[in-house]
Amino acid sequence: MKHIKLTTLVFGLLLFGCNKADIKKSAVIEEKISTSTDDKVQIQNLIRQVLKWSDSKNTIDVLPYSIDSKDSTCNGFDLDKLKSNLQELRRTEYFAEEFIQNYKQIIQTLDRKIKNNEFEKWYPHGELPSFPFANDVNPWCECQDNRDWDLVEVKVISLTSDKGELDWFWGNLNQDTNVSWKEFNSFFKVVKENGKWKIAYMHGFDFKKSTE
Repeated sequence: MKHIKLTTLVFGLLLFGCNKADIKKSAVIEEKISTSTDDKVQIQNLIRQVLKWSDSKNTIDVLPYSIDSKDSTCNGFDLDKLKSNLQELRRTEYFAEEFIQNYKQIIQTLDRKIKNNEFEKWYPHGELPSFPFANDVNPWCECQDNRDWDLVEVKVISLTSDKGELDWFWGNLNQDTNVSWKEFNSFFKVVKENGKWKIAYMHGFDFKKSTE
């Protein structure tokens, strides 16, 4: 009888321990899901803010070109204006340093290639650039028409506690909207700096694609 009671007690303790472990595991999973959801909302708000800013009077001129007074062609980029652009990007607190440095390298590389005559001559007043970056489409949204940025939604590709890869797309579009807009998406990356999500990469600012 004592043996049966002891066995029952041990079994009960094991069962209690398992239940406690399951409850703890479940709580951890729920916390992770909650954190992930909160991060997704924060990132969605971030990309909306970035797109609104890029469409405002406070945005930067992503092509701070300089013009040859003799023939009105682009003879490179104004590096003082570039410096001002970098300061403005930092001031917004929307962008990680890696995004800012990538943009800097795009402009510096294009400046060098223009001065080495690696592109056809570009007449900024009336012509599209003769290089890929910011050519025909806005690199911020990879589009030509501005829309309601509050309709932007995000889809998570991968997301950890300090970095993520996502697509943004147009949500809640009406039935009359062109199919191409409904199927549109744009890839971007984020990192967390000092506890705050920031843009690390946007497809419209891809270095290789922008400078080839």
